This record gives sequence, structure tokens and C-alpha cells, in this order.
Amino acid sequence: MPSAGRTTRHTRRPHRVVVLALPGVVPFELAIPARIFGGARDVRADYRPLYEVLTCSVDGRPVRTDADFTINVEHDASVLATADSVVIPPSHVLGAILDSGGLADPVRRALKEIRPGTRLIAICTGAFVLAAAGLLDGRPAATHWSEAAKLQQLFPSVSVDPDVLYIDDGDVLTSAGVAAGIDLCLHVIRRDHGSAVANFAARLCVVPPRREGGQAQYVQRLVPAADDGGTAAARAWAVEHLGRPLALAELAEYANMSVRTFTRRFRAETGVSPGAWLAAQRLDYARQLLEGSDLTVDQVADRAGLGTGANLRQQLRLASGVSPTAYRRAFRAEPETAPEIEPEWAPKAERD
Repeated sequence: MPSAGRTTRHTRRPHRVVVLALPGVVPFELAIPARIFGGARDVRADYRPLYEVLTCSVDGRPVRTDADFTINVEHDASVLATADSVVIPPSHVLGAILDSGGLADPVRRALKEIRPGTRLIAICTGAFVLAAAGLLDGRPAATHWSEAAKLQQLFPSVSVDPDVLYIDDGDVLTSAGVAAGIDLCLHVIRRDHGSAVANFAARLCVVPPRREGGQAQYVQRLVPAADDGGTAAARAWAVEHLGRPLALAELAEYANMSVRTFTRRFRAETGVSPGAWLAAQRLDYARQLLEGSDLTVDQVADRAGLGTGANLRQQLRLASGVSPTAYRRAFRAEPETAPEIEPEWAPKAERD
């Protein structure tokens, strides 16, 4: 379901995301919101930015990172009061943030600037900050797998899942570390504006458009032999043939592997079983068809390989909590007047 803070297509003000940089912040994750949300554009109209990203520290002063440099920020914590969403990236100096399991006073004062109802997003150990503030009590939460046990020990009222990439609990979202923060931000864009906008942002950033939140964090990847291309070619072929039944034996044959080897290699490369991966691809394609075509629900289900409209309704409701009709109504709108000249940086596929 679209969040309460969603910026609609007819609201010109971008959704404001404020990133709180705390002492010891990890530079990579600090930069994720600006890069990913900054790539979200109105692909149906004038490619206008859909998000505005600001960065602050608790006092507006430079912040020491966990690397060998310090960053300057333009804002202090007062800008948090203007946010539609607040992102807390990880810090490797939690001792400067947590005080005997609670928040250090400067951080606590900063969080008090956040308005009730603001969407909260924590990347990696940013979940410790939300937990210490009592904002994860009784909620499920994700963090980096190596810190999950510590988070659970310090905050027993939080339901920590050490395995998943990210968790969407409505107005509070948490993720594992590093690239999982990218996955979470793309998920938020998809939730706010649909697959077309999220896929556009992913292409601009040259990252995969979707990894489901329930996918395992830690995937022990096999090192393929020099003459072994793995399962990538079979996956690419499957995506082009979603509209018909795809048996595991057929995929294995395409990859020139036994079913047993293919299944083992597939899970090692993707973190999920072939069946789970295929189901996610079918549902994602169905979402795209609902957004970008006039096909009926039954026709969308058939083209995506989901069989019947009833099955599509069931799968989409389980994944998104809405019916296909509600999903289409939320994420598909008549294009506004397109610009006379498309931006030069827009990918050719978007301009054609």
C-alpha cells in the first residue's frame, strides 16, 4: 500500500528525505539515499525529481566517518522536523551513540525533532538507534547479520530477523548492511511510485531493480569453473518466457546441468530456490503489466504465467496487501503533458 507520506503525481513538491549522519557514520551507506532516491524521476511526464534528499548532523557540525575523512553537512537536526521520511545510516562507533543501551543525549534530542507519522528507515546498525529510542518495540527488525544477536540481546522487545535483507513494517523499515540499503530504498520507491519509477532509478544506478526483502542476507557463492557460466543464462531465458509453464528440468537442461546441480548452483547464486525466484519474477512482471497496459486482470495473469486472475489476486494481496485493481489505480495514471525535449541523460529505452 502507498504510505501516508507518499507524494502523489499531482503534487509538485518532492517527498523530502532527511538523512541523519551520526558519529562514525559509514560513508557508503550514508550516500545510498541521495543516490537512489535522487534517481527516482517521474518517467510518465517530465522526469522531475520525486524526492528531495537533505543530510544533517545532530548539531550541524562536521561528522567524522569510520573512514579517514570527515564530512561537512548543510543542516542541523532541526531539519528533521520538515522530513516526510528520515533515514538513519549505520555507524561503527555505536559507543558514541548509545549510552548503557539508551541513546546519548545529543542523539535523543535530535530524534525529538521528528514529527509523529514520519516514515523511519534504518540501514544496517541504524536499527540500534531506533531500538534505543523505543521505536522498534514490538516490531520486527533487520540489521546486519553479524550484529543481529547483539541487537536482540540489548533490545529483547524487538523481534530481530537475522536472515532477511530488509523488513517493511509500514511506517518503520529496517535493512541489513551495505547493498541491502540499496534494496530497501528501491523498495520504498516502488511502494511510493510503482515499478516503472523504481526500475528507472535502478538502471541509472546500475543496480538490480529488485531483491525481495525475504531473501537471505548471507549467500555462500560458489566459485564457478572457468568453463561454467552458472545459471545466469537460464535465468535470463526464463524471464523472456514467463508466459508459459517452466519446469525445473527444462531450466536445468538449458543450463546444461542435472536438476540436482542446477538447483544447488541456483540457490548458491541467488540465495533462493528456482521456484521462489520464478514466482517473484512472474509477480514483478504482472505488476509492470498492471501499471503499463490496459490488459484485464485475467490477461495479465496469463501473460505473467500466473494462470488465473484469482491466483494473481491472491499472490498480489499476499505480497502487497492490495488487489490488482487497487494496485493499478494507485500506480497507474494518465501521463501529464510530456516535455517537448526529453532530457539527454534519460536512457534511450525511456525516450523511445
